[in-house]
Amino acid sequence: MGTLIGGVVLALALSGAGVAQAQDGQAQGGQVRDVTAAANPATWSPPSNLVTPLNQVWSHQESTYGNLYGFRNYGWDQVFVNGGYLNFCVRWDSSAPVSASLRDRIHAKLAEQYAKWTDLMVGHNNWPYAQVPIKVVGWAVRDRTTLQWTDNSVDIYVNNIRENAPQCAEQCGRFFVRDGQYRNCPGGVPRHYDQSLWLTAGMGGGAGGDWGQRIGSEYFVNNLGSTDVHILLHEIGHTFGLDDFYDWTPSGVGGFLMKAGSASRITEFDAWMFRDWWRHLKSRYGR
Repeated sequence: MGTLIGGVVLALALSGAGVAQAQDGQAQGGQVRDVTAAANPATWSPPSNLVTPLNQVWSHQESTYGNLYGFRNYGWDQVFVNGGYLNFCVRWDSSAPVSASLRDRIHAKLAEQYAKWTDLMVGHNNWPYAQVPIKVVGWAVRDRTTLQWTDNSVDIYVNNIRENAPQCAEQCGRFFVRDGQYRNCPGGVPRHYDQSLWLTAGMGGGAGGDWGQRIGSEYFVNNLGSTDVHILLHEIGHTFGLDDFYDWTPSGVGGFLMKAGSASRITEFDAWMFRDWWRHLKSRYGR
C-alpha cells in the first residue's frame, strides 16, 4: 500500500506546523478522559535479534526519505500538538446509506485499530500518554440523504469535493492549516480534524500518510467485526512514518504488517519499528 505523505509518495518535505493549544484530555462520549501518564526513564531495549534489522530499516529510511528529520506533520507531531489526542473526519466516498448505528460502529472500530499502535508506546521510553483518544468530528458526503441521522454529534459537509471525493472543510483540517489556530473553522480548535478516514467504494488496497488513511468502504464495513483490520493498520503505520517494503526485507525477519501481504496484524518487528521512530524523534518534543 503506497505511502502518501504530503500528497506525494514518500515526499516528506513539508513546512513545519505550528503548535496548537495543548489539551490534557479530549471529550469522548460526553466524558473527558485523562491522557497523561507518568514519565518513564528513557530506555531502548529491543530483543537482540531485532537490533540489526531495526538499524537496517532506519538507515534505509535515512537514505530514501527526502526530509526525514525536517518533516513536521507525522502522526507523532499531531499527537503532541494536541496534547495527546487526535480528531478525525470521515470522507464517505460512497452512495451506500449510513445509519447512526453504523456511524458509531465505524467510529469505534477506527479508535480500536488506532489504539493497537498507540498502546504500544504506553510505559515505553519516556512516552507521556496513557492513551491517545480518537474522536470523529465530521463526515463529508456528496448527498446529505446518505447519512440517516439527524443528531448534531458530528459536523456534516455536503458536496464539498476535492480529489473527486467529499471533503470536510479545509479551514478545519490540519493538512491545510499549519498554524494550529483554525481561526476560520466554525468550531475552532475543538472541531478541527487532524486526519481523514477516507472510505472509497470499490477500492482495493489502501494509502496512508500525514493526511490520514484511505481504504475501501466495503472492506472496512465488512471488517467491523474483525479483530484486526489489517489494511487500515498498515496505513496508520504510514501516518507515523513507517515505510513500505516492496523491494527488500531486513535481515533475520519474516512476515510483518508493513511488508504488505506478509502479515495480517501488528507483529513484534512492526512494534519495534514503531518505537524506533519515537526513539529518533522524541527529542523534538523535549523527551
